[in-house]
Amino acid sequence: MRLGARIFKTGLAVTLALYSALWLGFESQGFAALAAFLSVQPSVRKSVQLIWDQIQANLLSAALAVTFVLAFGHEPFVVGVVVMLVIAIHLKLKKEAIIPLAVVTAIVIMGSPTDDFIPFATNRFFLIFIGVISAFIVNLIFLPPKHENLLYHKLVNTNDQILQWIRLITRHEADYKALKKDVPKLQELMSKLEGMFVLYREERHYLRKNEYARMRKVVLFRQMVNSTGKSHRILKALSKYENELQHLPESMQDIIRDHLDYLTNYHERILLKYTGKVKAHTTEELYEEVGLGKRQLTELYLTFYDDSNVDRNEWIHFFPVIAMIIEYSEELERLDRLVDGFFTFHRSENKVKIREKEV
Repeated sequence: MRLGARIFKTGLAVTLALYSALWLGFESQGFAALAAFLSVQPSVRKSVQLIWDQIQANLLSAALAVTFVLAFGHEPFVVGVVVMLVIAIHLKLKKEAIIPLAVVTAIVIMGSPTDDFIPFATNRFFLIFIGVISAFIVNLIFLPPKHENLLYHKLVNTNDQILQWIRLITRHEADYKALKKDVPKLQELMSKLEGMFVLYREERHYLRKNEYARMRKVVLFRQMVNSTGKSHRILKALSKYENELQHLPESMQDIIRDHLDYLTNYHERILLKYTGKVKAHTTEELYEEVGLGKRQLTELYLTFYDDSNVDRNEWIHFFPVIAMIIEYSEELERLDRLVDGFFTFHRSENKVKIREKEV
């Protein structure tokens, strides 16, 4: 079992909220802990963005809760109506991320009938507020996330799985039952990868010099994610048109297999080059082979397309896959140039901070 930074931050935020509420003399400190739990964010930037929204959400929920209790009492249906209103208002304002905390605030204030309702509601509101502020402080100060390291390793892991399947399919060695099970998993991995890239992109450095260097990495990682996305599209297309692939002329299948071998090898080398495991010049030969293979693939396809002895209807549906392969090669060429440029210019600022993945 591994405890990540998010888990530690959540524990710290809950602890800080409990101690703060206790030190300030509040009873029912658990409500502050609950608010802290709901307010912990995966990045500093998200925490900064949401803190004001969370404060507004608490004020709005508290105002609705107090108003409805004073007007209609503590009946369960009144609580339900307020919850629906809170959700509807925040959906209208496009503040979906803070709905759970806003709903909790309303329920906490309305959930326990009491004769001394206003002081009770004020007490509960400040408990929620303490939890929100505690989570914000922890997000801002403790355990800054290492999204670059996590993003790179997730990208390499996802990419490796995709490229393995591409190689198996082009050699007609893939177990299609296993592939069918893996395709949804790979789609989920791609979604998580894109989500992690968003978190990395949203991070900020306080020093402008460091921020410029980080933005150059953002451009580079965006292209890495795009390139892996292209390989994923090719895998899905090869899986879909596997029958058409087998009906292609033998020479066409050989060119596709060889070209994809060059591309997948090229892709792996570029990712390794970013961490310094591959020398810069080692991808030059692959770069030339990729360009040559792209031309051969295009020319051969056009040759077969114009050949009257070839039944086009058997494999014309494979044409989009050819276009994807060419597009994939162009994305890799751009990625290679970006990596080379990253290490050629601003070398004193462009520092790679990738640690070996823990086993």
